Amino acid sequence: MILSPVLPPLLHLARSLRRAQKIAVLVIVDGALAPLALWLALIAQNSSMSGPLMLQGLWLFAPALSLAAAALAMLLGIPRARLKSYDANGVLRSALHGIALAGLCAVLSGAAGLPLPPGLWAVFGLLYVLLAAGARLLMLRGLEALYRSEAPVTRVLIYGAGMTGIQLVSALKRHAAIRPVAFVDDNPGLQGLTVAGLPVYRPARMAEVIARQRISRVVLAMPALPRARQRGIARALQPLGVEVQAVPSFAQMIGTEAPADRMQPVLPGDFLGRAPTLDALEGLAAVYGGRTVLVTGAGGSIGAELCRQILSLRPSRLVLLDHAEYALYAIERELRPLAEEAGVSLVTALGSVGRAGLLRRIFAAQDIDIVLHAAAYKHVPLVEANPLAGLANNVLGTEILARAARAAGVKRFVMISSDKAVRPTNVMGASKRLAEIVIQDLAARSPGTVFSMVRFGNVLGSSGSVIPLFQEQVARGGPVTVTGHDVTRFFMTVEEAVSLVLRAGSLAAGGEVFLLDMGAPVRIGDLARQVITAMGGTPRDAATPDGEIEIVEIGLRPGEKRHEELLIGTDARPAGHPKIFAAHEDFPSEVEVAALLRDLREAIEAEALPRAMQTVARWVEGYDASAELPPELRLSGT
Repeated sequence: MILSPVLPPLLHLARSLRRAQKIAVLVIVDGALAPLALWLALIAQNSSMSGPLMLQGLWLFAPALSLAAAALAMLLGIPRARLKSYDANGVLRSALHGIALAGLCAVLSGAAGLPLPPGLWAVFGLLYVLLAAGARLLMLRGLEALYRSEAPVTRVLIYGAGMTGIQLVSALKRHAAIRPVAFVDDNPGLQGLTVAGLPVYRPARMAEVIARQRISRVVLAMPALPRARQRGIARALQPLGVEVQAVPSFAQMIGTEAPADRMQPVLPGDFLGRAPTLDALEGLAAVYGGRTVLVTGAGGSIGAELCRQILSLRPSRLVLLDHAEYALYAIERELRPLAEEAGVSLVTALGSVGRAGLLRRIFAAQDIDIVLHAAAYKHVPLVEANPLAGLANNVLGTEILARAARAAGVKRFVMISSDKAVRPTNVMGASKRLAEIVIQDLAARSPGTVFSMVRFGNVLGSSGSVIPLFQEQVARGGPVTVTGHDVTRFFMTVEEAVSLVLRAGSLAAGGEVFLLDMGAPVRIGDLARQVITAMGGTPRDAATPDGEIEIVEIGLRPGEKRHEELLIGTDARPAGHPKIFAAHEDFPSEVEVAALLRDLREAIEAEALPRAMQTVARWVEGYDASAELPPELRLSGT
C-alpha cells in the first residue's frame, strides 16, 4: 500500500491531539472554508467582478471573512461537537451558521460598496453549509479508515434487512474493527436493492457472498425468527467456517425475557459435551432428491426439523401432515419461502394419521414415494393419564398409515420410535413398542415397500425437552426441579437426530430397528448444574449449599424409568455409519399381530381401559399393567 509509511505518524498525531487542539482544528477548518465558499459562489454566479475581486478585493476580504466564520462557529458551539456525533442537529447548526455568515457578509459588502449581486450571498451560504458538513464527513471517514488500517477488521454479513438490520448497520459502522458488508433477506421485494448503503442478496447466494466478500461473521438481525430456523441457518453455515450470532429480542433488552447484554452465539448442543455429527446428509440427495416425501407430525419439533432437512435435499414435492392447525400453519409459513427458493412444491394436509380416507386421498393425489412417520403422542405423564388416546394414535394410527402407504406403493417408510419402547414402564413407551411390532409385521410381508424404524432417546430443543424447562426455571430464579440426581437419559440435538434418521432410512433393507449412538447417558442432576452455570448462576444443592439457584429433587413421574435403554436384544451391528446400528428383533407372528390389533381396537372403541392394558401387557416385554395411576387420573376409560 502506497500510504503505508505515513499511516503510523498520522495515527500517532490523531491520538496525541488534546480536546482543545481538536476544537482548534475544527475552528480553523470552519474559518478557511468561508473564502473558498465565496470564491465558488462568484464562479457559480459568473460574476463580472470575480476576476478582479479574486486578485484584489477577495484577498483583502478573506481574513475578515475567515475570522467572522470562526467566531460565529464558536458562538454556535459547532466545533465542540465530536465528529462521530455530528448528526441532524449538527447539520442544523451549520445551516444557521451559513445563514448568519451570509447575512453578515451581505451587510459588510454593502457597507464597503462592493458591486456584488444580491443572490450571491444565498449561494455562498448554501455552499458554505455543504462544505462544512462535507469536511466533517470526510474527516470522520478518514479517521475511521486510519483506525481500521491498524486493527484487524471483521467483515460481517447481516441476515435481515429490516429495521433491526438497518439499526445494526448504523451501529457497526461506528466500530473500527467491524465492517458490515452486505445483507441477506428472505423478502423478494428487498433482494437486489441497496439498503443502508449495503446490497441485499438472496439467501441462496450466501455461500457465494461469504467467499467473495471474505465474510467471517453472520449476524441474524431478525429477533422474531423462530429459534429452530436460527439453528437451521447456523447449521447450514457451519461448513463455511463463519461465526453465527443473533441480535437479542426487544423483550430481552427491556428485561421481560432472560437478559441479553450482547449478541449471543447460536451454538446448538452446548450441553452434550461432544461434537455433533455434521456429515450425515452427505450423498442423501440421491435418495430423497426429486422424490415426493410425506412427513407426518410435520408441525412437531422432530417433524418440523425433518421438513427443513428434507427441503435442503431438494425433493420434487414435500407433503406436510399434522392434526394441529396452528402447528401446521407455523411450519408451512416458515418453509414456504425456502421451498419456493429451492423450486420444491409444498403441500399441507390437515388431519390425523388415523383417518384412512384422508390418507388414501393424499397418497392417490400426491404420488408419495417416501413416508417419514413422526406423528405420535410422546409426553409420558399425559399419555399415562390418557392411555386410550395414546394407544389409538400411536398404535392404530401407525397401522392405518402404514397399510395405506403399502397399498399406494410407497418405496420407503421410516417410523420415528423411542428408547422408551425398550422394556417400557409407561403407556407411551408400550404404545411405541406396539407400533414397532406393527411395522415389523408389515415389513416381513411387503416386498414393494421398505419399512424400518429408528429408535433414539431425548432430543434437545424438542417439545417437552428438559433443557427449556431448566432455562425457564433459572430465569425465574429457581428452584430447578430434577426427577433425581442420578437419573440418566440419552440426549442428542434435534438436528443431529433427524439427519441420522434420514441416513438410517436410506440404509434400510426392510424390517430393521435402527439405533442411534447417542453417546454416554447424561445424569439429569449434572445437566441441571450445566444449565445453571451456562446462564451465569451457581447451583445450590447438598454439595454446594452457598449457590444461588436451588436444585430440588421431586422424584420420578408416573411411568418414568430411572435409566433408559436402546436395545431389546443383543445383536445390534454397524449399519454403514459410525453413529447408526441396526438390529432385527423378535416380534409376534402375522396371526398374533392381527389378534393384538383386533383386541386393542375393540377395547379402545368400548373405552375398556383394563382390557386394553391387559392386551398391551400380553404383547410388550417388560410392561406391567398392574402399575397403574389412581382412577381419578385415568381420563380415558374406566
